[in-house]
Formats: sequence, structure tokens, C-alpha cells
Amino acid sequence: MNRLIVVGASVLGIAMVAAAASAAETPIASATFKCEGDKAIDATFYPDSVDLTLTDGRSMELPQVISGSGARYANADESFVFWNKGDTAFVTEGADDNMTFKDCVAIK
Repeated sequence: MNRLIVVGASVLGIAMVAAAASAAETPIASATFKCEGDKAIDATFYPDSVDLTLTDGRSMELPQVISGSGARYANADESFVFWNKGDTAFVTEGADDNMTFKDCVAIK
């Protein structure tokens, strides 16, 4: 009988973890940002990350990282950083923080 309880608890624990993971994957917002030079960024925001699709064909998921103002998302070595504050956004890339997507404004 004790064995059944342990198995039942394990199954319940797995179900709870799966439900939590599913809830964490629910987007909290999405936006399309039009940028200088006919560029655009499609962004889907999650509680701790963002999924980006860029008009140059790249797609990526970035975790949220520490920011003094606004929301900042970056890859592990911070060679690609997406910044968002209100209706605006921009992207910096490389060691020199070259702004590759700039003057981006959310379209409504």
C-alpha cells in the first residue's frame, strides 16, 4: 500500500511540474516594432524571456537580464541585446554594441 502512495505522489508531482511549465510558457504580450531602414522586430514576451523574429530572417529566444530602466534581454555573452521600454525598442550587437535595429516603435 505504501508503494502505491509513493507512485501516486510521483505522478501527481510530475503533473504539477508539467502544469507549471505550461503556464510559464503562456505569452504575456506581443508586439511588432517597426524600425529605421524598413526593418522590423516581432516580439512575444513571456514572464522571464522574449521570442524575437527579425526581418533579416533570424529568430531567437532571449532570457531577461538585469536592466536599470526598461526591459533588457540578452544571449549568454551579451553579444546580442534587445532593449524595450514602453512602445520603443532597439537591438545592439557585437563587442562594440553596434545598434543594428534602431528607432523601433510598436505599431498598433
